[in-house]
Amino acid sequence: AITVDCAGGITWINDKYKALIGWNGAEPIEGKLIEDVLPNSRLRTVAQTGQAELLDVLVVGRRQVVVSRIPLRNDAGELIGALGVILYDRLQALRPIVSKFQQMQTDLASVRRQLAEGRQAKYRFSQFIGASQPALEAKEQARRAAEREGTVLLLGETGTGKELLAHAIHAASRRAEGPLVSLNTAAIPEALLEAELFGVEPGAYTGAGSRARPGKFQLADGGTLFLDEVGDMPLALQPKLLRVLQEGEVEPLGGTRVRPVNVRVIAATSRDLKSMMDAGNFRADLYYRLNVLPIQLPPLRERIQDIPMLCEMLLEQIAEIGGEASCTLASDGLERLAGYHWPGNVRELRNLLEQGVARSDNRRLSSADFSSLPECPATAVV
Repeated sequence: AITVDCAGGITWINDKYKALIGWNGAEPIEGKLIEDVLPNSRLRTVAQTGQAELLDVLVVGRRQVVVSRIPLRNDAGELIGALGVILYDRLQALRPIVSKFQQMQTDLASVRRQLAEGRQAKYRFSQFIGASQPALEAKEQARRAAEREGTVLLLGETGTGKELLAHAIHAASRRAEGPLVSLNTAAIPEALLEAELFGVEPGAYTGAGSRARPGKFQLADGGTLFLDEVGDMPLALQPKLLRVLQEGEVEPLGGTRVRPVNVRVIAATSRDLKSMMDAGNFRADLYYRLNVLPIQLPPLRERIQDIPMLCEMLLEQIAEIGGEASCTLASDGLERLAGYHWPGNVRELRNLLEQGVARSDNRRLSSADFSSLPECPATAVV
């Protein structure tokens, strides 16, 4: 065995280790840098990161040995160095076990890559379509938010593109290489939401299982957590969310220890959080913690001039999914769309175009293909 301090200096080594490395004892080995004695050693890394390496192969001279590296801490929990232990010095007999271990490491790395690919941003700023002043202002605010680390609060009616902007902000941020994890708080029953957010320790409740299950905050560590419909979060869970935002640590359900996390939160809601706060239905301290970088997304009725661009993009997407040629809009069809109030915003527009494409016998959609809409009160200018 051998120990080093946090600077990589050797503080102690036993005689067997000295014999293995061929140290003749002519000069003291204590105080020398570990890399000067063992060039391939990773003890300094373990001493500085606090991350143990419980099974590894180290080349010592012409021999390969199986080693463990363990961080050392004082009574206050502070890192003071690392311990290296040779577990086995006849590697050939362990070759089948080592090969299996290496294969498991390869498989684990592959699974991690697949998970990371599934947690990447799906959208970029270029996919937020609009040349109107309200749309351009919202996009510019989102670009500025991507350059910062504060919590983002996306405000707007349903269907205005809050999820799209959340993905775009993550993709343009310094956390783009980290995971993007999403959770719709309105879609999870209150009894399960705490476990989904913060994780579960073994045996926390009946049916919890014998293995710990990480929550969304742990899965998003190093990246971004998108909390959609945060206004629907139960009042009882809001203090725990506030603690994560303030302290950067989570306490799993049924756990006794907190765990540090490095997560940026992007929250979104279609509800009026300020009114909810005034009515006592949303905590004021959580509101102010979320409302660091607020971005108001305009409803479609306030950017009618964007409808032609949106229709072109949406019709191309619909055609690509259906494997058909893209439809276009006749002038009377465009006028009818522009004269509508759009309570469902872009999501409603897409649904209406999908219906029009499905019902129409030609590739040019006219006013008659949108018969479910009320007639325009006057000719709309688009």
